[in-house]
Amino acid sequence: MSTTPAPPPDRRHDIDALRALAFLLVILYHVAMYYVADWPWHLKSPHAAEWLQWPMRVLNLWRMDLVFLVSGVSLGFLSRSQGTWSLLRSRGVRLMLPLAFGMAVVVPYQAYAQGVASGLVAPGFGAFLLRYLSMGDPWPKAAFDGAEFGITWNHLWYLPYLFSYTALIALTLPLWRSPAGQWMRRRFNGLRGWKLLLLPALPLLVWTMLLARHFPPTHNLVRDFHLHSIYFTVFLYGYWMGVDTGVWRELERLRRVSLALAAAAIATFIVLRLGAKGPPSGVPMDALRMLYLWLAVATILGHGHRHLNRPWPWLRWANESVYPWYVLHQTLIIAGVALLAPLALGPVLEPALLVALTIVGCWLLNDGLIRRFNGLRPLFGLKRRRASAKTAVTLRAEALPPEPGWQSPSPRA
Repeated sequence: MSTTPAPPPDRRHDIDALRALAFLLVILYHVAMYYVADWPWHLKSPHAAEWLQWPMRVLNLWRMDLVFLVSGVSLGFLSRSQGTWSLLRSRGVRLMLPLAFGMAVVVPYQAYAQGVASGLVAPGFGAFLLRYLSMGDPWPKAAFDGAEFGITWNHLWYLPYLFSYTALIALTLPLWRSPAGQWMRRRFNGLRGWKLLLLPALPLLVWTMLLARHFPPTHNLVRDFHLHSIYFTVFLYGYWMGVDTGVWRELERLRRVSLALAAAAIATFIVLRLGAKGPPSGVPMDALRMLYLWLAVATILGHGHRHLNRPWPWLRWANESVYPWYVLHQTLIIAGVALLAPLALGPVLEPALLVALTIVGCWLLNDGLIRRFNGLRPLFGLKRRRASAKTAVTLRAEALPPEPGWQSPSPRA
């Protein structure tokens, strides 16, 4: 006996909530990057701690993959009502305009602070900015992340990656809407039980076995083949899952099983790494990493669908705030470091104040300036407010967050 599937919802509150919560995690993660020992970042604390490496690895194996999957889900909803050129036009404005503005206005202070700390850039932000924006005289190669290019996007690397994946889907929409494309979507969304918890990890394992050794993470758009293969695959999963109801119900049903399996996979991975003289490699370790990645994402999606799929009072504000916060947060972290480091407040009070200053700074700039002025809103990925207050209340923000530089500062394992 067949049943008629329920119509897809117009708004997925759990996806909105996961997007907002993922970005809150991004702030904490990037503050921790200042304190984690032996992981390069723009600035490093004298209180750097080795113990932070393992919790950071546990997060880093899935956090950006979750972000790209959620972005794919958003595209799945958008593509129902938009064609190729409409998607390219709307996503181009929402992603590439903030990228250009961010590289010219928001990111330069990060490069300046790193250059001064390295001793390769002379103090004086005004003179630095003029040289940076002119892209004339070359910088010393190690002055700051991306110095060899003259200009950098640092944590904004997510934007060109997301636009590239969106453009690839948009330009091939006839393929995904063809019978063959719909068959692939149905096959993925029809996975149930152990198949849903195992099979999506297999392509990730294949890409890792083929590409990881040859193309380490760089966040250089044209050479980051391994990360592209992983991120685009999970982005495609999200695009396929989009409006399907059955696969989301199954992830919710399996949420406790996936959590237990994810914990077992990462525990085994940690034990094997700690027991080895050097970083262990090979198919078993790759398999554990990719299995944990997918199980962690599946667990978060399942619990999110169970507990977050409701119209929370804070969601409307969060949807319109998350993108500006993403653009601003890392520069505010660097500015907070410059303010707090000379005070020698110690490894407890200093990071707590750094988180607080970053959150307060994002809130003040976003709610006090960016959301209020139509001239600023598109520069941070927001639609202009319309004249009608009723229409303004219904504005929907889709894009999102995370992370640093041309050179990957946080090893995936």
